This record gives sequence, C-alpha cells and structure tokens, in this order.
Amino acid sequence: MELIGRENERAILENALISKQSELLVVYGRRRVGKTFLIRQIYQKYICFELVGMYKASAKEHLTLFKLTLFNYTQKKSKTPTCWIEAFQQLKEYVDTLPKGKKKVIFIDEFPWLDNNKSSFLKAFDNFWNSYATKRADLVVVICGSAAAYMINKIIKNKGGLHNRLTDKIRVNPFTLAETAKLLKKNYIKFTLYDILQVYMAMGGIPHYLEKIRKDESAVQAIDRLCFEKDGFLRNEFKNVFASLFEQTENHEAIIRTLANVRKGLTRNELLQKTKLPSGGNSTRTLNELEESGFIEHYTPYQGNKNALYRLTDEYCSFYIKYIEKSKPTKNGIWNKLQREISFKSWAGFTFETICIKHIEQIKEALKITGIHSVSGSWIGKNKGNGAQIDLLIDRDDHVINLCEIKFYNTPFTIDKNYAEELMHKQNIFAQSTQTRKSIFVAFISTYGIIENEYSKQIVQNSITLKDLFLD
Repeated sequence: MELIGRENERAILENALISKQSELLVVYGRRRVGKTFLIRQIYQKYICFELVGMYKASAKEHLTLFKLTLFNYTQKKSKTPTCWIEAFQQLKEYVDTLPKGKKKVIFIDEFPWLDNNKSSFLKAFDNFWNSYATKRADLVVVICGSAAAYMINKIIKNKGGLHNRLTDKIRVNPFTLAETAKLLKKNYIKFTLYDILQVYMAMGGIPHYLEKIRKDESAVQAIDRLCFEKDGFLRNEFKNVFASLFEQTENHEAIIRTLANVRKGLTRNELLQKTKLPSGGNSTRTLNELEESGFIEHYTPYQGNKNALYRLTDEYCSFYIKYIEKSKPTKNGIWNKLQREISFKSWAGFTFETICIKHIEQIKEALKITGIHSVSGSWIGKNKGNGAQIDLLIDRDDHVINLCEIKFYNTPFTIDKNYAEELMHKQNIFAQSTQTRKSIFVAFISTYGIIENEYSKQIVQNSITLKDLFLD
C-alpha cells in the first residue's frame, strides 16, 4: 500500500538505516493514527524480528508469544523462556547468526503491553540495549506504542538505563487536510473539498477512520453510517481510545469533556476547578499525556493573560461529545437534520477555527510569508471598557500583524456594513490595547471566500479559502 505524507517521520526512519551506529527509536501517537503501518512500510525489507504485545496478557502468555515469534524467524525449536532476561538472550543468539554488514531492524510493537506488573520486561530490554545493541553498529531497534502515559513517562522521560539513550523520537500525528484528500483519492473517493472538510470535522485526520469510508457514499452518508448507526465503527470508539492509551482514564475523560464545552480554552486552575481534579503532579501528568497524544494543546494568548490556556484539538472527541453520544442509533440518516440545528453553527465555527490553527503553515503559505519569521496566537483584550477577541493573529518580523477572521460558511461570505464596523472595532481595540507600531492587515479565512464589495475592499487585505488549507 502507498505511504501518504509522513515526510519528516520517513526521513528519521531512513536516516537510521545509514547511521554508523545502532539506533534506538521510539514511535508513539494516539490509537489508529498509523504508527505500525509507517514502520512496516519503511522497514519491511529490514525487519529481522517483530514482536507485538497483547492487551492485558500475562507475562507467561507473552513469553510463549516470544517463543512462537522467534520460531517463525529461525524455524528452530527452542524452549519457552522463563523470564525476559532469558528471552532477550535467545534474541541475541538469533541476531548473531544473521549476516553482518547491513542494518537489521528489531521492531517491538505495543511495547507497554509487554511490560505488565512484575514482568521485568523493561529492565530486561534496558539490559539488551545497553549491554548488546550498543556494542554493534548494525541494529535499528524500534519501540512503538499507543499507551501515551507509558511511552512518555517510562521511555521518553526514563530516569534509568534508557536515560538519554534514545536516538530519536517520532510522534505520529493525524493527517492534514491535504493528506486526508490524498488518502481518499487513493481509495477512489471523489469528495469535494467541502465534503472532505465535513468528514475531517467529524473524525479528524485519523487514517484508520478515513479508511472506513466507502467510495459509493456521500460524506453525509459516511458520517451517518460510521457515527449514528447502531454498529457504526465510530459509535463506541471513544471509550476504546482512552482505555488503550491511559491508566485511570476518568481524569483524562473529565478534562476532554470539560474542554469540549468551552470555546476559547481554560487556564490550568479553571480546568481543575471545573473538573474537580486536585492540583498536583497527577493532574500535571494527565494534562501532559493528553497533549503529547494530540488531544489537547496549551497556548499563551498574545500580550494577554500570561497563564496558558488549554483547548481541545481532537475533532473526533469533540464530535462524539457534541453529537454521537447524545443520539440514539438510527439507520434513517440524522446528520443532515443535526446540521440544521442552531447549535451546529457554533460547534462548526469552533471546529473550523481549530482546524485552521492546526494548518497555520498552509495559511502562511497562502499569505506568501513562509520565508518571514513570525509567531502566531489568539488575542482577547479590552480598552476603555470595550472588549474584542481575535481568533488567530500572525505577528511578523516584516512589521506587519495579520488579524485572521475565521468563518465557517456553506456559501461565499458577504461582509455587510454592520460586520465591517465590527471588524474595524476589533482592529481599533487591538491597536489601542497593544500599542503596536506595526501595520495591521486583516486576513479573512472562510470556506468559499468572500464576495467582493465596498466593505471587503476597504477592510480585507487577504482572502484565504478552503482550497488554501489543502496546500501540501
């Protein structure tokens, strides 16, 4: 199968093959994002041993699995190892029989599931890497897992034998809009950009979800079947996502649900107060795990409150909480009806805004400022009792600040007199509050662009459309 996107991740994996030393790579990311597919596609000719952990299996079951897996590669019978030290010794003996001179890949998938209570798997792996692999120059050892809490706390932030031993780490993120379009095209699905956006707003850029869409159905039909029918694949995926990623999922889920109900985000203290979670290390760790897994992000508003704000960035979680779990299963088609409800406009506007922020590099390319250093953020401010908020701004080193107004609309947007006054009010409040000496340009980001009239000519310097967000 064709590997779509993943240029940076591919480069890291391929560079490990030409390194003059053994490499230890950690690959992580949320469930269904395509980690295993990526590794197998790049390393399919080089993998000399691949072991995949089993969910909630015992150490004894995993050691039996190890024996059977090793037999598949050696075709030689061996006894079932009694512990992981013995298992890795068998792996060493096998690797020693392989031809020298070219890189060999050892791939351990679902690594956290192998390290269950009292198994001593991590200690044995630590010893294998430090006492054996590092003395060779021909191994690439890849450890991969979806359980973010484990991968972050016990591997990436390891304080033991693996501390500072990782060659590189790869966080596999969901697809961009452009990559989503390529995947759908590969599967002979002929959606418009607006239809692709609809699907993206419901399930995000998760390849495994997108692969479930059929070429003979519309975007609305796909969302109805996957999300609202009784046996729809995404109907019960929410619980599975958290169960496979985290321990004590109640706290993670509480944070996700709280952020799903706010538009501009919450500070850490506000979030803990609303969720009734205690302030301390456990809550900090939970927030870090959610952020590293790509469910939330934190950002500091531009020249505003110095406290970082957290916001939900996972489209599927937002869609599930807003629509899926509140609906009864039906085969009659419900998504068209839900889109006509008043609350849809607010939800869609926020979701589109979040998607635009994720595609900031595409926005910069559309503005032709990729070569100019800039920082981006949001802004909420007041001046003499008057308040204003800006969805996205780009502060550029060429003495310009782009104020980005983001609108989700199913037709070209018309700026009338009242809306023009509102935009000018925002500009004035921003200029007065920040005392900026830079030029202020308004960039209008919308699905189908704006209809040119006297107001748009007067206020908007750049119009960015959905097509620009699909830039590769």
